Amino acid sequence: MPGWAQAGLWGLVSGSALVIGALVAYFAAVPSRVIAFVMSFGSGVLISALSFELMEEGFSQGGLWPTASGFVAGATVYTFANIWLSRRGAKYRKRSGEQQPSDADSGTAIALGALLDGIPESVVIGASLLGGGVVSMTAVVAIFLSNIPEGLSSASGMKKAGRSALYIFGLWTGITVISGIAALLGYIVVGDLGPEVVAATNAVAAGAILSMIADTMIPEAFEANHDYAGLVTVIGFLIAFGLSHLGADEADHGADSKAQARPAATVMLPPR
Repeated sequence: MPGWAQAGLWGLVSGSALVIGALVAYFAAVPSRVIAFVMSFGSGVLISALSFELMEEGFSQGGLWPTASGFVAGATVYTFANIWLSRRGAKYRKRSGEQQPSDADSGTAIALGALLDGIPESVVIGASLLGGGVVSMTAVVAIFLSNIPEGLSSASGMKKAGRSALYIFGLWTGITVISGIAALLGYIVVGDLGPEVVAATNAVAAGAILSMIADTMIPEAFEANHDYAGLVTVIGFLIAFGLSHLGADEADHGADSKAQARPAATVMLPPR
């Protein structure tokens, strides 16, 4: 399968968690503490992924300054875009309680806010294929897990705010499709721009994702599950950290095995 098609497919897979979470929240009464538990876990997984899959890789490819500049730029752009959307009704787009307004204008802001949250994550998936033609499964799993609580909490809040099933599932299906397109574009556009640009792009996404976690995911997790939010976040971080390094160890072990299995070259000496 071509790289661009793989990027788009994995973007769709990670984005589909939004629809899964929305389905569960719409048809089942999910306690807010359960949503907060999943949100805490997803936060830890994402923090681990952006630390080791994005920032570390960005530093190794492009050096400190492109990575640091991209990281701050991503956080800055996300923060000001989030402030603008929050003032138009999207402040509580990840909340599962009664905070979400039900007016039409806020619905547009919520949709734009979902795009703001999802596009950096999808670009990461596309860019991860550039290194060796294999997607970063740690990044895919991290983004998938973080999207489930977003779909859960937002759909739960939208349902309580009186929004229709057509609106809720239409929104998240559309965001899922856009996630696939963003991952595809992340592969195509970033691929020809050199290692420094790839490093900066990963860092921009990392800064935006970390800002999103601090602004939207952790507040929801803490509000409903403040006694255990920190512990669950740590567990999510540790599991993602372990998966990332287990994958690296297996790759190194496979490379070592191939090197050992390769027959040694024989040197033919001329007859005396």
